Amino acid sequence: MKAPFRYGLAGLLTLGLLAACGGEETGSDNGATPEPGTRFTGLIDFPPLEALTSAEVQQIIAQAAAEAIAQGAPAAIAVVDRVGNVLAVFQMNGAPAQLLAQAEVPRTIDQGPLSGTVLVGAAGSGLDGLTIPGAAPVGAIAKAVTGAYLSSGGNAFTTRTASQIVQENFNPEQTFQAGGPLFGVQFSQLPCSDLSTRFASDNGAGTVVGSTVGPRRSPLGLAADPGGLPLYKNGTLVGGIGVIADGIYGLDLRVTDIDSDADMVDELIALAGTAGFEAPAQIRAERITVEGNTLRFTDTVDDTDRLRSNPAAAPSFATISNGFQGNLIPVNGYYATPTGTAADVLAGVAYGDPASGYVPATSLAGGSPFENLSAYVLVDENGDPRFSPKAAGDAPGGDPANRLTRREVIALIDEALGVALAGRAQIRQPLNSRIQVTVSIVDTNGEILGVARTPDGPIFGTDVSLQKARTAMFFSSATAGTELGAVAGATANVGAQVINIPPLQDYVDAARAFIGPDALTGTIAFSDRGNGNLSRPFFPDGVQRQQNGTPSPNGPFSRPFNSPDPTQNWSPFSTGLQFDLIGGNILQHVFFILGLGADTPVGCTGLSARDGLAFPRPALSNGAQIFAGSVPIYRNGILIGGIGVSGDGIDQDDMISSLGLRRAGLRLGNGLGHAPEAIRSDTLVPDGRNRLRYVSCPFRPFIASDVQNPCQVL
Repeated sequence: MKAPFRYGLAGLLTLGLLAACGGEETGSDNGATPEPGTRFTGLIDFPPLEALTSAEVQQIIAQAAAEAIAQGAPAAIAVVDRVGNVLAVFQMNGAPAQLLAQAEVPRTIDQGPLSGTVLVGAAGSGLDGLTIPGAAPVGAIAKAVTGAYLSSGGNAFTTRTASQIVQENFNPEQTFQAGGPLFGVQFSQLPCSDLSTRFASDNGAGTVVGSTVGPRRSPLGLAADPGGLPLYKNGTLVGGIGVIADGIYGLDLRVTDIDSDADMVDELIALAGTAGFEAPAQIRAERITVEGNTLRFTDTVDDTDRLRSNPAAAPSFATISNGFQGNLIPVNGYYATPTGTAADVLAGVAYGDPASGYVPATSLAGGSPFENLSAYVLVDENGDPRFSPKAAGDAPGGDPANRLTRREVIALIDEALGVALAGRAQIRQPLNSRIQVTVSIVDTNGEILGVARTPDGPIFGTDVSLQKARTAMFFSSATAGTELGAVAGATANVGAQVINIPPLQDYVDAARAFIGPDALTGTIAFSDRGNGNLSRPFFPDGVQRQQNGTPSPNGPFSRPFNSPDPTQNWSPFSTGLQFDLIGGNILQHVFFILGLGADTPVGCTGLSARDGLAFPRPALSNGAQIFAGSVPIYRNGILIGGIGVSGDGIDQDDMISSLGLRRAGLRLGNGLGHAPEAIRSDTLVPDGRNRLRYVSCPFRPFIASDVQNPCQVL
């Protein structure tokens, strides 16, 4: 496709650069140059400016409602645009109002060393087993956001895809397989995030959020319950639809079977809604493989083979709304219905327009701060950049001279984007597509120093890349253990259910017993891959084995997989430290939606604020992340920040963050770089047999280079 005319000047400028340097810099890294493989310097296509109209949103809802009627399963239906603006929430007459969060159910392991073990479920563990009155529309919004956020112009993923990639094994129930590649991503886009924005009437003005445009937060994070699908228009991603008809917010525990109509009613209703707005067949999840596994899109063959209605013959929105089959309903903090009529159905905004919160950096009034002409940045409602590169305000190692400079932040982002666009994407079609991601840089306080992305990276990677950067920095810092240990436990009563969040000192103690007494004191540099090794319900990751008559140990930052006390069990709704850092924020936000209290504040976790922040908040102010794609940043052996990358395969994310850091350090020649090898997490063998990881790069990852393993130079 051709770039829109408004980018013509940038395109002409790029042609000049291409003529000068060929668009690519190739060569192997022998330590003498900062070129480990290939560096792309050209301009790639920007997504077309497409958006849903109000009439199209009404059509989508009407088609979904018609299928719900045919299925005898009235539903809550939500539609969002690509950046998470809620365009409509429709509650059908007779639809379940309450929501049961149920990620685990009693089941028996039927293969492997633990065959015959009865898993008692995880009721009372985190969100698992939580019944929330009146919250079905909340689940529908989370599903719609997930369908939109996980997808792009090169990949179309659904909440069924999400279910497949967040469980304890990949594929689920395949023993001796590591956890899902996006293990933990469900706790991103959090309602307390200081990056994701809020509804216009509660947009966080006066805080670090300070913007009324996207990307938006999700009420429950990302969903893994089938029934959330992306929406496309003229082949361009424009949003997502989410459906709750069964009152359950769960996931698919087994991907090797085909669900019955009753078990996939949410997905069938959502599929009917996508008619005319379907994902292009060539980019759907089933056309994409990860680690040898084909991903799942839906449990249907051709989208229509199991529908009981004809979407083309669906009644108009006017004939089903205003009480005939249901009503548009307000959702506190997400969607308003001032007129109670079809006039409340909103049009979406086009990604790439300032109203979306994302624009090409070349379109900024002051010009792009980056040499990479493909960079996109986040902006506020006035088109002003939200996270323009800036110098840090901290004093790493007690010396302000160690802090990251603006020049270094720009170099880190440019080098990371250059590696990304030179690389071969894992989750995009067609084959040999360039990697599309978001890159985030933070200082030792967790302050955001810069965020930029490639044009078509999935939206979820914006928030996740920041989570990753902060997590690598925080767990590598000298005060991590002290800060975690200061967070007391809590108890929340939700109806008759009691949710217990343990004191975070429990995780500090477990880490020190597992790793050594100096864990979380700054003596170990943790990448997110290394931290993720410690955050799985099995150690080593995915290996279920009997050891001296007892199951494998869990990582110290994870809950156990099958505790005699089900309220202590791991589940995708209760991962351990990751959830316990933000569980209170999620519950407070749900109460707010239901009109039972104030909203969760901007800034996640109960950690104390670190000094030096423009708006004081904890170092993990949008939560922690526990899958690979980040490394801490050091200068001459002193921790000075973190870099996080998200949007493609996790090995690709690892490569971009680690090579981006190395290349920036070589380019600047001022001591900026990786942690000393002697303190990296891959020096640890906690159980005496299994080594933690630091980074893992894909083999032969570049489109225009034969370099086999670029991480060897780290």
